Amino acid sequence: MNTSMNQSTALYLSALRQVEWQDPEHFSFPTQSAKKWLLEQGSLSRLLESYCQSLTVDLLHNKIVKAEKLNSQEIELLTKEECLLRKVVLKGDGHAWVLGRTLIPHSSMLEQEHDLSQQGEIPLGLTVFSASNVKRDALQVGIVEVDDQILLARRSRLWMNHKPLLVAELFLPTAPIYSGESA
Repeated sequence: MNTSMNQSTALYLSALRQVEWQDPEHFSFPTQSAKKWLLEQGSLSRLLESYCQSLTVDLLHNKIVKAEKLNSQEIELLTKEECLLRKVVLKGDGHAWVLGRTLIPHSSMLEQEHDLSQQGEIPLGLTVFSASNVKRDALQVGIVEVDDQILLARRSRLWMNHKPLLVAELFLPTAPIYSGESA
């Protein structure tokens, strides 16, 4: 990866940590299209796939973090235990569209049909949503400014076979959410 992408990735990761998460009921969505994207209940990976020929993943980080590293909101939504922290960039036809940051508690990785720690460059959504029992809750949305651009983000808890993981997604400037047209 070139340095400018690394720098912007670091910038986007730090921006994602600064989002003030809000309840969708109290959020003013910039467009109907943005609202549709942010409130998507199914797999975001599948939705993104419908906008490109090839959806790829750059795996930035896939390491265990100690429970002490979680913030109070994360502990409230999950549990205070060590988690696998996965950070990726989802790319549509080579364009960086979404920065994803997922926390998977150790207990959520046990007794699953897939080994989430070995997910690698497969979009997590495709695996999670192929599980027999999946639901999404605690969906929150937000905006953050990066380099004078307003970027949209969302965070939700996914339950895979009754075990939670926390996914935060930042829609990068080239993402289809900003193009305003719906597929």
